[in-house]
Amino acid sequence: MLDSLGIQLPIFQAPMAGVSTPRMAAAVSNAGGLGAIGVGATDVAGAAQMIAETRAATDHPFNVNVFTHETPQADPQAERAWLDLLRPLFAEFGAEPPAELHTIYQSFNDNPDMLALLVETRPAVVSFHFGLPTPQAVTALRDAGITLLATATNLEEAHRIRAAGMHGIVAQGIEAGGHRGVFDCAAPDPQLGTFALTRLLTAEIDLPVIAAGGIMDGGGIAAALNLGAVAAQLGTAFIDCAESAADDAYRAALHGPGGYHTRLTPVISGRPARALENRFTASDSVAQRGTPPAYPIAYDAGKALHAAAKAAGEHGFGAQWAGQGAPLARTLPAAELVAVLARELQARR
Repeated sequence: MLDSLGIQLPIFQAPMAGVSTPRMAAAVSNAGGLGAIGVGATDVAGAAQMIAETRAATDHPFNVNVFTHETPQADPQAERAWLDLLRPLFAEFGAEPPAELHTIYQSFNDNPDMLALLVETRPAVVSFHFGLPTPQAVTALRDAGITLLATATNLEEAHRIRAAGMHGIVAQGIEAGGHRGVFDCAAPDPQLGTFALTRLLTAEIDLPVIAAGGIMDGGGIAAALNLGAVAAQLGTAFIDCAESAADDAYRAALHGPGGYHTRLTPVISGRPARALENRFTASDSVAQRGTPPAYPIAYDAGKALHAAAKAAGEHGFGAQWAGQGAPLARTLPAAELVAVLARELQARR
């Protein structure tokens, strides 16, 4: 896969919607890895701008990631109940919860204009998170010469990815920061670790596997390759790069005590996601008293609470996604980090 794409290093930067930027993606790709932008949290115009900015900064391959979650079903009663549970937290900052919640991110599968944009712009790689695109979309993207990747958290999802015609699998272990890529949040989650999952998939599925979750240095990359992966995908390792969109509070929290106690919680967005321990992740008692609305409707409430808290000087309600390797994060420009990772990897070979 790396040879066919012209990628020199088995180092993929995770898309990280809201954190990765065109500057970051271009820097990683220019340094020999595969940079990535996440467009799942923006509209077609925003995605077009991000793709154009990335392409203007690199002539190397890069990955464009989209969200393929199920279309959320509005449930006004459940949404009101959730807002009532959050009301005391809003009140702490002198704010009221939103009067109603909205679907803030459209699934790729409900957005034919996003598909048309990708077919037109033809990024080297398109990847999918939370599920799979329609067969029609797969055909259109493959016919455009685009390499397709999808996230699997277990063997059953990997089999579905292979059957759908993807070119490769991102094996996301439970250690990974950000949202779990599970296809169905209601299904049992075996919560496989990155290395167990990677080895399982490389043994069972005849597709290239990219290991993701908790990998922060060249030693971790080498371990993934030794288990049969063709590359490792790192996200948390890039959060504190200069090119990241993470704010100062997020960067400070990454290097604080919360990095040693990341938590997987649905409270912030409605889907399980791993974040640094902060005020929001500590509010799991809210989830014990009620169920968040569907993703991304619940995220509308989470973002409103973060805005209210931030306006009052409290930064502990941000979506500070990070994996279990957070304490190993380094403060380096993206290209320099890739070079360091490559040297560490070479030393382990």
